[in-house]
Amino acid sequence: MLRVMSRRGDDRIIWDAQKVEAQDSEAVAAIKEAERIFTEERKKGATAFRVEPGKTVERIDKFDRTAEQIVLVPRVVGG
Repeated sequence: MLRVMSRRGDDRIIWDAQKVEAQDSEAVAAIKEAERIFTEERKKGATAFRVEPGKTVERIDKFDRTAEQIVLVPRVVGG
């Protein structure tokens, strides 16, 4: 799952890794969209974290399609 934090809460894109490996068209489309959003948000300065139950949250710089959950936090702009 990719979660993108925003003023509205968070937007989510969910994919099934097993279906991606089986080349299920909906799962492949979902993961491609998640990768696109990840790249776009990182270019804007967002910070990404891999979140896995029972593990320490880890900051990541590249999309990890095997992560159970990736959270993108937009750059905080003061003003």
